Amino acid sequence: MSTQGNKPFREWVRLEQPRLGTRVVFATDDFFADKARLIDPAEPVFIPDKYDDHGKWMDGWESRRKRTPGHDYCVIRLGIPGRVHGVDIDTRYFTGNYPPRASIDACVSSAEVPGNGWEPLLPATDLKGNAQHLLAIESGRTWTHLRLNIFPDGGVARLRIYGEVMPDWSQFGPGDVIDLLAVENGGRALRCNDEHFGSMHNLNLSGRGINMGDGWETARRRVPGNDWVILALGHPGSVERVEIDTAHFKGNYPDRASLQAAYTTTINLQELQNESVAWPVLLPQTKLGMDRQHFFEKELADCGVISHVRLSIFPDGGVSRLRIIGRLAKTGEPG
Repeated sequence: MSTQGNKPFREWVRLEQPRLGTRVVFATDDFFADKARLIDPAEPVFIPDKYDDHGKWMDGWESRRKRTPGHDYCVIRLGIPGRVHGVDIDTRYFTGNYPPRASIDACVSSAEVPGNGWEPLLPATDLKGNAQHLLAIESGRTWTHLRLNIFPDGGVARLRIYGEVMPDWSQFGPGDVIDLLAVENGGRALRCNDEHFGSMHNLNLSGRGINMGDGWETARRRVPGNDWVILALGHPGSVERVEIDTAHFKGNYPDRASLQAAYTTTINLQELQNESVAWPVLLPQTKLGMDRQHFFEKELADCGVISHVRLSIFPDGGVSRLRIIGRLAKTGEPG
């Protein structure tokens, strides 16, 4: 199982996020709790005295008690096709009403709700009530849909799907200028030293941050040094422009920031972290301001074709977005 500290699958993107366009498109039954809640980005909650017309309100997807043969399932359509490396089947707050077992199938289809073509992704697995089940997936294929099967019925609070966004590169030509780091183009954060207040995976989301919680923010540093994050581009390329956006960060934005960049094929995260310290400087230490977009072009060094960047902030604080605008590597270049 891939881990970053005590956070399994931390280097992978959460493919189930509605902001990526992912939707729960079908459920055999969601009498007690709406199927859409299954991929709600917020952590599940329990409200003791909350009831609705169908009974006890639960924060998740819950089917009624099945009185006929068979089992319930729901279908999730990924907003962007992806490779799945792990899932979390979360039954928090479901105690006497959780499914004893669950499995996951996947398929590739242009249909809203595919009727066939499903293949096993996760075999039937025992579940516990009020628990998170972090399960590794071994599949090198790209999928468009997942189907969560529960046996025979019951409730699941959340399904988290960890993996890689796999863009359709046929829509781009060699030399096209795009945001090489954007999540929709396959970019992802890999490792950071701290993300106490905000996830590193917010850095390359589309649009500007909606609030201070929608960025990467570290704890207040009380020891010497600085904070950092390493990110992989979706496709190798040469950098033309950079944007560092501190939207909503006012009393807690970094004083300065710098960027290093390199082309590397290193996969092991610890080895990548070690080598990143010596990567060439793309942007030297630069003063930042609060709640604003910072654009850099002439300040950037020519690092050639790169695949990864390391953002360092001094000494700590929050950054909302990082954009690496560049030209896709041509055939024959690294990558």
